[in-house]
Amino acid sequence: MAASEPRVRARPLSPHLQVYRWQAQMTTSILHRATGVILSVGALALVWGLLALAGGAERWAGFVACMGSPLGKLALLGFSWALAYHLVNGVRHLLQDGGLGFSIPDFVRSSWISIIGSVVLTALGWAIVLSHWGQA
Repeated sequence: MAASEPRVRARPLSPHLQVYRWQAQMTTSILHRATGVILSVGALALVWGLLALAGGAERWAGFVACMGSPLGKLALLGFSWALAYHLVNGVRHLLQDGGLGFSIPDFVRSSWISIIGSVVLTALGWAIVLSHWGQA
């Protein structure tokens, strides 16, 4: 190497998910994006339900049969959890936008609150629905 040539340092490669150790903060970030996608798809199902309701008894019965099937109930459960998670984690993000919870222990704690809180909120919602109406 000649003295006049600049030295080129090797740049690190961008790490991928396989390199990182999974943490609550990383999981909540990925889940927030995933639940946003799930809510978008769920909104299409809601529109389908509204169109079926407007389309008459026969179309509504078809929609109810689909949503009442085991796969439909699983989809409803997943949608309700995604809604609860996105809500709780969205509030967490709003608080962080206000400057709260930036220390690492606070960040980890709020991540776990988002995860556990969404499960509790979903279970509570389903318990209320099932106890008042007997089915989802």
